[in-house]
Amino acid sequence: MNCFVYVIGTDAAHDPRSYVGWTTDLARRLEEHNTGTGAKSTRGRTWVLLYAERYDARGEAMAREWHLKRNRALRKALRGSA
Repeated sequence: MNCFVYVIGTDAAHDPRSYVGWTTDLARRLEEHNTGTGAKSTRGRTWVLLYAERYDARGEAMAREWHLKRNRALRKALRGSA
């Protein structure tokens, strides 16, 4: 099974945000975030994919997600490059 860890970001200059998650279908998940059916904290904003990694196992993806959620410097750098 292909699993993806992803970082999405808003393109709002006045309130930049990022979100880290994992999924088995990147396109579907980004659509969910942008239509308001994704995570509660992502509703009401327009999101763009900033970064993604592919893993073969769900556990690996979830472990990497945990690390990326805590890496604020990387998330800030990714938002700046969008």
